[in-house]
Amino acid sequence: MTGMTKLTFLIPALLMLASGANAACYADYKAKQDNPLRLHYGVAEVSGDCTKARAERQLTNRLADDGWTLLNVLGVFDDAGLEERKDSAGEYFLRY
Repeated sequence: MTGMTKLTFLIPALLMLASGANAACYADYKAKQDNPLRLHYGVAEVSGDCTKARAERQLTNRLADDGWTLLNVLGVFDDAGLEERKDSAGEYFLRY
């Protein structure tokens, strides 16, 4: 195999890896405020690793800035799960 042939196979493989690493990640979560008690369900974009632990760290800070306490992250997902959660999240869809 020549150097050019190897490069022809290597470039598409690297592009696929790079696009997978940059895939969108979202988390759905529940949060609360006290006095008076308010609850909400929301969907937020998560940067970096698409894990519940990463989402918890990011959302804890984002929500706290507006006086909300993160109760739990229900799960993380990609673009495929985004639209089906839009109506349920309402005003908290991609707000945080």
